[in-house]
Amino acid sequence: MEFSISSLQKRLLCVVCIMAFLFLCVVGRLFVVQIIEGNTLQARALDQWTRDLSLSGLRGKIVDKNGNVLASSYTSYNVYTRASNVDDPSAVASLLSQKLDLDYDTVYEKATKTDVSESLIKSQVDIDTAKEILSSNLNGIYLGETSTRQYPYGDTLTSVLGFTTIDNVGQAGLEAYYNNFLTGTDGTALTESTITGLELSNATTSFIPGVAGCDIGLTIDINIQEVLESVAERALAEQQAQGVTAIMMNPQNGEILGMVSKPSFDLNNPPRDDVEKLLEYSKNVNIVDVYEPGSTFKLFTISAAIAEGVTNVDEKFYDPGYRIIDGERIKCWRTTGHGSETLAEGLCNSCNSVFMDLGLRLGVDTLYSYLERFGIGSPTNVDFAGESSGIMMNKESVRNVDLARIAFGQAVAVTPLQMITGVCAVLNGTLYEPHFIKSITTPSGETKTFGSVAVRKVLDESVSKTVAGLMEQVVSTKGLYSFVPGYRIGGKTGTAQKYEDGHIANGKYVSSFIGCYPVENPEYVLLLCVDEPGTGVYYGSMVAAPYAKDIFSGLFNYLNIAPTNLTDDLEKLEPNIEVPNLVGLPLMQAIDTLKRAKLEYEIDGEGDFVTWQSVPAGEKLFEGAIIMLKT
Repeated sequence: MEFSISSLQKRLLCVVCIMAFLFLCVVGRLFVVQIIEGNTLQARALDQWTRDLSLSGLRGKIVDKNGNVLASSYTSYNVYTRASNVDDPSAVASLLSQKLDLDYDTVYEKATKTDVSESLIKSQVDIDTAKEILSSNLNGIYLGETSTRQYPYGDTLTSVLGFTTIDNVGQAGLEAYYNNFLTGTDGTALTESTITGLELSNATTSFIPGVAGCDIGLTIDINIQEVLESVAERALAEQQAQGVTAIMMNPQNGEILGMVSKPSFDLNNPPRDDVEKLLEYSKNVNIVDVYEPGSTFKLFTISAAIAEGVTNVDEKFYDPGYRIIDGERIKCWRTTGHGSETLAEGLCNSCNSVFMDLGLRLGVDTLYSYLERFGIGSPTNVDFAGESSGIMMNKESVRNVDLARIAFGQAVAVTPLQMITGVCAVLNGTLYEPHFIKSITTPSGETKTFGSVAVRKVLDESVSKTVAGLMEQVVSTKGLYSFVPGYRIGGKTGTAQKYEDGHIANGKYVSSFIGCYPVENPEYVLLLCVDEPGTGVYYGSMVAAPYAKDIFSGLFNYLNIAPTNLTDDLEKLEPNIEVPNLVGLPLMQAIDTLKRAKLEYEIDGEGDFVTWQSVPAGEKLFEGAIIMLKT
């Protein structure tokens, strides 16, 4: 009997243990389901019980330094159909195909496709059309809130702002670089439905609103930008050029006030069906591409030479039209030579021989040291993707003949942004990082501002002022095309041959002008480049400088800066010198004729007789204007 009772007790204990174990398993499972996996399962259940449509979080605005809107987003709608809720597919297909300009059969197929919960009919439909569709009261049609990017200035700042995908993701330019800040957080509209997507009767809809992205404030001044755009577009057409670029920068802080690259396209209508054109025109040439700068590069050499004390503005040089270095004859652009000239005159004449001398005096180590201080050969660290670092020869490989060429702007390649940033350092004495960003403002109104970044001190103030004064002499004596009467502007032109496959490309040049205002304390620096002018004239003094004059004139007009000391310039306001007929004359006789007429000249070719002149005989020009002669 005792044995049987003991056995029963053991059995009961076993049952109790089993039940306790099962109870603990159930409790454990409930803990996992409710606590550990609760949120996940709730989300899965909600997904099964509801159908959702996106509510867009608007992309942030991009504004210029004065608050003018450069890029913004407005609410638009994506149109969907849910076949399980469509009562009259023919009516739905007819309405949507007409209102949205779509193929009827394609819409009908989507309106009857019950094996998917919903089908997208069209994206980014404007609000008026969306209202018309909703007013039809046809079942099975739904609208999802989205946004459309809008650029109020069209093809202005094409390569700077960039553009977004149809899903509002930054694809190029600043839209891509600052995409994480500009992008908003989408919300959702949830409607109760069956597993097949059929809405429940008396179903409720819940809304989770979207959150807008941050607004980006730029250093760009749209008024200056529009001056650059207008002049660059005209230069592109009149010079029959492959491209025109221009940058305006504040040398005192590195702010990019304007940047243009032509040709371009309307950002509201990117050529997405022409990928080659899209990529070519959206590329920011000013930051990505490099070019051989030519004579504008001489500003770096003369700055280094003055700073190192290896020359002074009054030192005399003699130019027979060439220098022989390492047994190689390197010509000055004026093959007949400039004769005796001071350093200041050498810069005004853009005499290659003078700068070959300066480069050799400085030596490789010293010249390279200064170029590195000016930022040549290194990225500027601008807030933009894809920046090139330029091309410089390995210092250990540089021979004297290479050094001589580098000193006057050959055998080196820079980006336009790198070039203007370096010249800003020459004029200001301090190298600043160029930048577009000025501020970022959150949806709640909090603003973070960004200041300038000084990289290094490169020149004493006295050297900067000396070089600026020399630049003023250049445009005052050699470039009346680029001189605006009543304003103290400094400048330097450049003309460089292009290379293809490692060889000089015959007849292909980059003509450029770099200038500053006001000379006594520059606040605006301009670089203008004309790529492959096609009119037969290619010298920077004749191609780029006239358009630089127009840009500065537009700048003064916008800033409402009145001219000063106009009395000295009154005789220069109207052209009064008649161009002589030079075709057929011996070159030396033609040069003498121009000198007596107080006109300047550029020579293309090494012949003895003039075969063509850039300005027809009989036209009137300013004193000091430049005529190109082909021999």
